[in-house]
Amino acid sequence: MSLEALKSALPDYAKDLKLNLSSLANEASLTEQQRAGSFVASALASRSPAVTEALVAEFGPKLSPAALEAAKAAASIMAMNNIYYRFVHLVSAADYKTLPAKLRMNVIGKPGVEKVDFELWSLAVSAINGCGMCIDAHERELRKHGLGVDAVQAAVRIAAVVHAVAATLDGEAALSPSAATVAA
Repeated sequence: MSLEALKSALPDYAKDLKLNLSSLANEASLTEQQRAGSFVASALASRSPAVTEALVAEFGPKLSPAALEAAKAAASIMAMNNIYYRFVHLVSAADYKTLPAKLRMNVIGKPGVEKVDFELWSLAVSAINGCGMCIDAHERELRKHGLGVDAVQAAVRIAAVVHAVAATLDGEAALSPSAATVAA
């Protein structure tokens, strides 16, 4: 499945998502690697097989093999970290904030691509997963590396649209005739 096929699969009421996919696929505030990796990492974080298949098919070839692995690694490590650090942030007991995580996170130190790109992809996934601590930490790192607010916002816009596409397609699948028959 391609990006065009993915857009075609969206219902008419999701026209804005189609338009946003098109404009973000050419987002000028990101490098090609940053843009493609943001789409790949966000697709994996969306947990939608159709969205992941389409976006990895579209944007994976725009990445080197190392960058593709790094985008996948960002989605993978953030799936773990976002749960852990969201717990630390939300739990009332303060003593958890003083404990070391004791989780292996070696890929963050050696992602196989420029640190700024890996941080950007980690931010996109953290936005999808709703971890405020991780969002703050990655945004701070991106700003330290000189990435501007337009680029940071673009990656989060990609995450938002990819997540919305996955939610829309999953919702439509649940409303399909076979799903309606099961519910009846």
